[in-house]
Amino acid sequence: MPFVDNKNKIIVILGTTASGKTSLGVALARKFDGEIISADSRQVYRGLDIGSGKDLSEYGEVKHHLLDVVDPQDRYSVAAYQRAAFAAIEDILNRGKLPIIVGGSGQYLEAVVENYQLTDIKPDLAERAEKENKSATELFNELEKKNPGFAAKLNNSDKNNKRRLIRYLEVFSNVIARSDSEEAISSGLLRSARHDKYEFLLLGLTYPKEILAERIHRRLIERLEKEGMIQEVSDLHDKKGLSWERLEEFGLEYKFISRYLQEKIDYDQMVELLDRAINQFAKKQMTWFRRWEKKRKINWLENKADAEKIVKEFLEK
Repeated sequence: MPFVDNKNKIIVILGTTASGKTSLGVALARKFDGEIISADSRQVYRGLDIGSGKDLSEYGEVKHHLLDVVDPQDRYSVAAYQRAAFAAIEDILNRGKLPIIVGGSGQYLEAVVENYQLTDIKPDLAERAEKENKSATELFNELEKKNPGFAAKLNNSDKNNKRRLIRYLEVFSNVIARSDSEEAISSGLLRSARHDKYEFLLLGLTYPKEILAERIHRRLIERLEKEGMIQEVSDLHDKKGLSWERLEEFGLEYKFISRYLQEKIDYDQMVELLDRAINQFAKKQMTWFRRWEKKRKINWLENKADAEKIVKEFLEK
């Protein structure tokens, strides 16, 4: 079905990890002459393929955007993603195709859909050096004084991550406008401005807790035992020169496999800890989407047929 644009309509497919977002995105792209824009905070990095779940083989002839756009040694901000996503949207629309944004990174998705006015805050290098000499506990205490409400919502991983704590402090020191959400402030998001030119349809994917846990475990074992995920992490360290510290910053698969390769944990511990962490991550994703749902309708899907029907109605109205 060719896509005839008159209102710059955009499809967004969001959901938890292991919910089948890529498969649905590709199916809808084929059905409605679309192209996919990835919205995943790890898939933007070159070389983070298996662990980030790029599933490149699924795309086939479907054109995709914002995969492999930055070196893993570098940092990539929400503001940089938003600029690149808007550029991709315009490119796709100008060629008469349907933009389909697919991903589970709530900040990336919300920054685009809600059109947050972002700031790439440049750090004061002297102040950053001073902060880097402090412990995570000292940094968290400082953040707690600046914004106790935000600090109270951080999980243990955030509380012990010096890089994130330093960034939070830099943002809170520079933000001059109130954001729609404290989570948004953490990445430098300021106020939102409604899009005049885009109309979004949000489709949500997830599974009941038990089924999702089974899918997560099955996918994890396949990636470990059949797809070479451990070798990928090893190569990123040995051949690409990524430090163990940098790899752990990418979280989940890269964090626990790095610890396994350093012999800090054994294989069985790695699988158990990683399985648990991915399930916790999925829960955190749903918490984000449920919060977002208070101001933006998300159409939670039962199956692919429902998705095609909803998209067709959206494009024809």
